Amino acid sequence: MNTTEKLKVLSGDAQYDLACACATGKDEHRRRGPEGRWLYPVTLPNGGRSVLLKTLLSNACANDCKYCPLRSGTDIRRCTLQPEETARVFMEHVSQKKAFGLFLSSGVIDTPDHTMYRINAVARILRYRYRYRGYIHLKVIPGASDAAVEDSVSLASAISLNIETPGHGRFRALSDRKDYMDDIIRPIKLMSKLTSRGSRFSRVKCTTQFIVGASDERDSEIIEYTFGLYDRLGFQRVYFSAYQRGLGTGDIPGERRFALDPNENFVREHRLYQVDFLIRRYGFRYGDIVLDDTGNLKLDKDPKEQWVERHPEFYPVRINTADKGSLLRVPGLGPVTVGSILGARRSGRITSLEDIGLRGRRLEKARRYVIF
Repeated sequence: MNTTEKLKVLSGDAQYDLACACATGKDEHRRRGPEGRWLYPVTLPNGGRSVLLKTLLSNACANDCKYCPLRSGTDIRRCTLQPEETARVFMEHVSQKKAFGLFLSSGVIDTPDHTMYRINAVARILRYRYRYRGYIHLKVIPGASDAAVEDSVSLASAISLNIETPGHGRFRALSDRKDYMDDIIRPIKLMSKLTSRGSRFSRVKCTTQFIVGASDERDSEIIEYTFGLYDRLGFQRVYFSAYQRGLGTGDIPGERRFALDPNENFVREHRLYQVDFLIRRYGFRYGDIVLDDTGNLKLDKDPKEQWVERHPEFYPVRINTADKGSLLRVPGLGPVTVGSILGARRSGRITSLEDIGLRGRRLEKARRYVIF
């Protein structure tokens, strides 16, 4: 295959990794470019927005991840890009204004460090040969050495490594070759240390991703780990990718779950993203997340609405005196609206929700829970 043909295959295979962008608005959904390559909108560390060319360096893989369609032994069309041609094609995209950032991952070519050498080589060529100073997101390969991880951090705007499951016990159901503590947790902790506040590489952002449902884990386990990734390790984003039936081997717990409801994992993914938003933007703590007796989120109801139903004593909330955290507990009020309320209160008394521009369904939902 020529470079264009390889990039089309590898960009398509990159769809299974979501740890760079997640659609929360109509302008954030991924789209295919004219050559069939996936382009992903992403929020940059400085708050701006860009479009990423997302691709694998190779879809050949030595690992046996049982949920992954690219795992060793599967019968798919394999190909590999060389670092020089990857950098050249990306710079062509930049010069034509088709993409303004790069997300680069790969299957494991021979060994984790050999793969990291090639991934980092692309970034090094871009930074030093082409003098590219824009956004580069590099994927850290499970099992990469400390030196390889630090090399990535020195070259990238953002880095990620999939945590995959909440804990060693769940991980054993998905791989016989990888070691959870040494191949996953060790480099994740190192990424956190290298990019911590006050460190040399504090500008570099760290993200990770759970494979939801493949190991038949409970939502409570994922949520507990998510809090740890934010609170203890300082990660910027946690992503959730619903395991898709038929992509993995037939002997993993995730395949058996689909005998109950084929769409369940996609709804679970959506609920987990809602919980993630409550953690990052609403100030919810672990004890605020309402779980059922099995340790899972209810699939038929928004997590914030579940908290509201569980705490009738909290309402009504006083619009003119309540603090930010209390206002964020009101159904229909999000961070932007609460910011408007706090701003309006500095100028005078609020007498109705219409004063701060609330309309429609959100207005009707909120008015039942506030007083003036």
